[in-house]
Amino acid sequence: MAENGHRDLEKHLLLLQDHEEKHFMSSEIVRDIILGVSDGLTVPFALAAGLSGAEVPSSIILIAGIAEVAAGAISMGLGGYLAAQSEADHYARELKREQDEIIAVPDIEAAECAEILAQYGVEPHEYEPVVNALRRNPQAWLDFMMKFELGLEKPDPMRALQSALTIAISYVVGGLVPLLPYMIISVAKKALVASVALTLMALIIFGLAKGYFTGNQPFKSAFQTALIGALASAAAYSIAKLFQQV
Repeated sequence: MAENGHRDLEKHLLLLQDHEEKHFMSSEIVRDIILGVSDGLTVPFALAAGLSGAEVPSSIILIAGIAEVAAGAISMGLGGYLAAQSEADHYARELKREQDEIIAVPDIEAAECAEILAQYGVEPHEYEPVVNALRRNPQAWLDFMMKFELGLEKPDPMRALQSALTIAISYVVGGLVPLLPYMIISVAKKALVASVALTLMALIIFGLAKGYFTGNQPFKSAFQTALIGALASAAAYSIAKLFQQV
């Protein structure tokens, strides 16, 4: 019987070696890039459009836009860092609490472990050996409870810094797109037309890429992304024109 089980295990391991699943594993990085680029494209775009509506010289718009990109990148990067650090701190607190509970009330924790397995349709005679095996391995038991009871994954210790840099760099890359025409064209109104065309094109491409990587409909994502950018710039331009006439 034991020999048959050993053979089945070897067979399963061989099957796993031959089977390669293609899952996208960098969702956090993609989320940071989407956050940085989407804001980078939209906010400086709206700012440049608003200043153009107020008939501000192209050179001033460019200076204001670069200042906004720098400030926005720092602010967004810092926000990403603090968010990731808060997640790490939360994980550390819950880890310490779960460790204390496993030591202080192991029977209750074992019952919780059994309840979790029962929710997946595992029968008592099937999960009891699993619970006993976990009790013999406190670290595995702790990892199991963190993941399946609390739904928490151990964070990467470099996650906060990585998030900050990814968001900041993505914001700069996105923010420079609507400002490029103002670096070349000295007349603000002409630069605005070029900025609108260039930014909308960038928003469509970005929306397609975002839809592809997130598993959503690429064309729907492209339309939504471009629409948000267009509405933001139109609102800023209209408000600037309105105040100019007052």
